[in-house]
Parts: sequence; structure tokens; C-alpha cells
Amino acid sequence: MRDRKLLGIELGRMTPEEYKEAPGSGIVVVLDNVRSAHNVGSAFRTCDSFKADKLWLCGICATPPSAEIRKTALGAEESVPWEYSRDTMDVVRKLKEEGYTVIGVEQTAHSVSLEKFMPGGGKYALIFGNEVDGVSQEVVDASDMSLEIPQFGTKHSLNVSVAVGVVLWHLTLDRLNSQATAGNHLPGNGLR
Repeated sequence: MRDRKLLGIELGRMTPEEYKEAPGSGIVVVLDNVRSAHNVGSAFRTCDSFKADKLWLCGICATPPSAEIRKTALGAEESVPWEYSRDTMDVVRKLKEEGYTVIGVEQTAHSVSLEKFMPGGGKYALIFGNEVDGVSQEVVDASDMSLEIPQFGTKHSLNVSVAVGVVLWHLTLDRLNSQATAGNHLPGNGLR
């Protein structure tokens, strides 16, 4: 055997209680009218994986408890703090008041390509939109900036749950590089 898969117990994952007590990442995710409960569940699971501080569910988003959310979240709806708001704009205003840089993940006339975005600390609110219509224009207008994931095929968008993973990984890579440079290590990140 050249390599051996690790058992779950060997991964050193934190419990939901430890997750809630761990230092924050400075990142919150906002879902703007995401229609599919499975996509919401996937966002929960991805937010848990990358230690997002909170997941905001807005508009038509399904909320826990939900069998469809649980099917893809695999229990992450128990660890990731979340809140529901009927209006995404209310959340945008609240997050700006709390000092977050609000980023719409959307293709716009002036969006920044993801690989060119260097977070450099601070607090970020990442807004992901509806499966068909994306982030609403009103929310794009209120955002501090727009990020676009570069794509090279025939389709003009990624599934929203995939987009959440791609962008959170980009911000996490920045955190990992900062931690490695400082000689510190995040729990469960393979840098031990």
C-alpha cells in the first residue's frame, strides 16, 4: 500500500461545540434567494469545512429543520451559526454597519477576477445568488465589490454550491498562507 486513507477519528475534527467556541474566520456567507434546499445544505457543509462564522439565509432560501438541507449538510446545520432574513438588503446594511466588506459573487461590468483578489485580513461578507438570476442587481449595487470566478467552458456560471466552495477555498488559502508565514497552524489543516 502506497498510502492509507485516514479514519475519521484520526482527522482531529472539532465538535460542533468546539466549532462555536473557536476563533472566528472573519467570513460570513449570505445566500440571496437560493431556491434549492440541497444547495442550501451544501452551503452549510462547505461553510463548516472552511470555518465560516455565519451563514445568512435570505428570501426564498429553505431553513433548518429540513430533510433536504440535512441530506447535503450532513449535520453542518447544527455547527454553523445561521440566521434567516426575508430581505437580503437588510442583511447587507447590517453587515456594513458591523464593518464587513460586502462582496457580491457575480459577473458584472467591473467584477474582479477571483485570482486577482487578495483578501489581506479584515471581515468579508460573501453574497451568492439565485440559481437562475444570480445576485440581485439591488444587492450588487449595494456591495463594496463584485468577484467573478474565471471560467473557460461553454457555460456562463457554476452551481451556487460549487461557487461557495471555490470562493471560500480562495479566502482559506490566504488564511493558511498567512498562518504558515507567521509560524502558526490552524487545527485540522494538514500543516502540523
